[in-house]
Amino acid sequence: MPALWIAHVTVTDEDAYKKYAELAGPAIAAHGGHFVARGGRFVQLEGKERPRNVVAKFDSVEAAEACYHSDAYQEALSHARGASERELLIVETSE
Repeated sequence: MPALWIAHVTVTDEDAYKKYAELAGPAIAAHGGHFVARGGRFVQLEGKERPRNVVAKFDSVEAAEACYHSDAYQEALSHARGASERELLIVETSE
């Protein structure tokens, strides 16, 4: 079943986070992921508001999780740590 990788982010260091974004996109694509939403307009109805919301779709939960643990994504993530506050989850879709 397909899965969505959903990130809610507050960027605290634009320069460092830009490097994360440059590296994360190719790492996600290498694992079959593609972006469904990147930033854009949103309406916060509950919970903590984060100004940046990103959704990527993968073929499975396992593919999304493999991407997260990959060397390429972990290298990207090293630039986001300390440059952002984030929540990230993977959820299987009903498609």
